Amino acid sequence: MSIPDGAKRIVIVGGGYVGMYTALRLQRRLRARLRRHEIVITVINPHSYMTYQPFLPEAAAGNLEPRHVVAPLRKMLRRCRIVIGNVTEISHARRCVSVCPAGAETVPNGLVELPYDYLVVAAGSISRTLPIPGLAECGIGFKTVEEAIYLRNHVLRQLDIAASVRDPRARQRALTFVFVGGGFAGVEALGELEDMARDACRWYPSLDPREMRWILVEATDRILPEVGPEMGRWTIEALRRRGIEVRLKTLLKSAEDRHIVLSDGEEFDAGTLVWTAGVKPHPVVRDSDLPVDDKGRLKATAELTVEGVPHVYTAGDNAAVPDLTSVGDYTAPNAQHAVRQAKRLADNVIADLRGTPRKPYIHKYVGSVAGLGLHKGVANVYGIKLKGRLAWFLHRTYHLSRMPTVNRKIRITGDWTLAAFFRREIVSLGALQAPRKEFELAAGRRHTE
Repeated sequence: MSIPDGAKRIVIVGGGYVGMYTALRLQRRLRARLRRHEIVITVINPHSYMTYQPFLPEAAAGNLEPRHVVAPLRKMLRRCRIVIGNVTEISHARRCVSVCPAGAETVPNGLVELPYDYLVVAAGSISRTLPIPGLAECGIGFKTVEEAIYLRNHVLRQLDIAASVRDPRARQRALTFVFVGGGFAGVEALGELEDMARDACRWYPSLDPREMRWILVEATDRILPEVGPEMGRWTIEALRRRGIEVRLKTLLKSAEDRHIVLSDGEEFDAGTLVWTAGVKPHPVVRDSDLPVDDKGRLKATAELTVEGVPHVYTAGDNAAVPDLTSVGDYTAPNAQHAVRQAKRLADNVIADLRGTPRKPYIHKYVGSVAGLGLHKGVANVYGIKLKGRLAWFLHRTYHLSRMPTVNRKIRITGDWTLAAFFRREIVSLGALQAPRKEFELAAGRRHTE
């Protein structure tokens, strides 16, 4: 793609919270210069949308339409150039990033190099896995909308299997669900899906909800550390009252052939294994020539620049951003900080363009909210501890306010309003994972996907 001569090139790696909100603010504040082609903003992302991850559990449970929890980049960033692809290399020495764009595998020399004058590294994170036997073969993460919808279909499919098979062992395996990781992703996903499955059981006369076994495995001695010890303990008690087993100080040792082995010695079969035990910075950050710490995060300054590297900026999950409200600490990798960091980062890029002083990022963490299923939640905001329906309402209200675009806010509100009058759908669309199976059967071919 051609760039006008003399134009300043701003390249943003990643279209998540930091990448999208940075680009959104830049296009608003630099509108005139973008119109005159003095500046060109390019956003590189593997998908054409930004996923609002706090709503993934509700999408998985069927409370929200999946398309409503994502924001289309092309509609939001109309003054930016959108490149759909994966960044394979960041070379600051050459001032360019290498991209494998969508469809590159079908053409020779498909890699593209995009030069830059200003670079924003917002590649985010990926799931942090461990070399546990069987995990790669049968585990599933919970970071993308695709994973959330797959998991919904999978859980409902397990209910179908349990209601259909006659073998007691196969039935029990289908009704056993294991979640590893006691952070927000694991607890919220488990809470919403257990709530959905329990509700779905009313349509399966041969299934008793008490037959289902839901297990949360956490390596430390508490869950949801962001809401504080007291609310974490209350959450454990609330989950256990629902019949959910919470295993603290326990590790997953093996999952070969869906046979789960825990560090406390228990062994059993499980049809579902969800892995939410932490994240790590995107590998492209570690493999770049930019300075990183021992965790693979970019070394950031309080002004959200990369240490010792001019005109390179970073924030979010892939950055070690100093927390100026707490000496020696770094800001937590969550949506609350990412959205606010994006605003400061964009303003600092503009300050450098104009030759004015940058400002540091300062934000005191105000607390956390978590949903545990329909009308169930926990919150700790400004030191005020809430639980139950009020916390659930606060959780929804806060995240609705953070969802980008009025369009998406209205659509989500509409989903919730309809859910107040109609029960959730319990249809499993598992065939979406193998859409050509029926056609291959008709064509007399064996399904190969």
